[in-house]
Amino acid sequence: MTSHLTITEVAERTGLTAHTLRYYERAGLIAPVTRAPGGQRRYAASDMEWIGFLLRLRETRMPIGQMQAFARFRGEGNATVPERWQMLEVHLTDVLAMIESMQRSAGALQDKIAHYRALETRSLPVASPPPERKRSASNPPPTSRPRPLSAGPGQAARNRR
Repeated sequence: MTSHLTITEVAERTGLTAHTLRYYERAGLIAPVTRAPGGQRRYAASDMEWIGFLLRLRETRMPIGQMQAFARFRGEGNATVPERWQMLEVHLTDVLAMIESMQRSAGALQDKIAHYRALETRSLPVASPPPERKRSASNPPPTSRPRPLSAGPGQAARNRR
């Protein structure tokens, strides 16, 4: 990997936008990035590794506030290893619970899909309509066009025309 990448190169490699990378820096998720003589950001390999880890935290739905706290602890050095370790332990517990819940939901979806496939393969006959009843004054024939239940937005104005 090139030792110092531009923001465009980092955006291409990570899938983040340049705007998001600048936001991550402002929000304290990324330490201030070194700059070229013209002021352009230059990302080192260590920056790329950290951004990769942030993407994993984001992918596992860690809230940005927790990501910021983790980044602050990281910036404080080895003295905060216990805090970072604890944060990751708690987050991992949440992620595993989310995975378990998603697996149950996926199972329910698979069951419902299998149910519909079974219905389709059985080719159930379409139910025939009920027999026609004799019409009387208390049982008039259906109108050709159902009336709306209520006027929607602008319906009253169209009806006045």
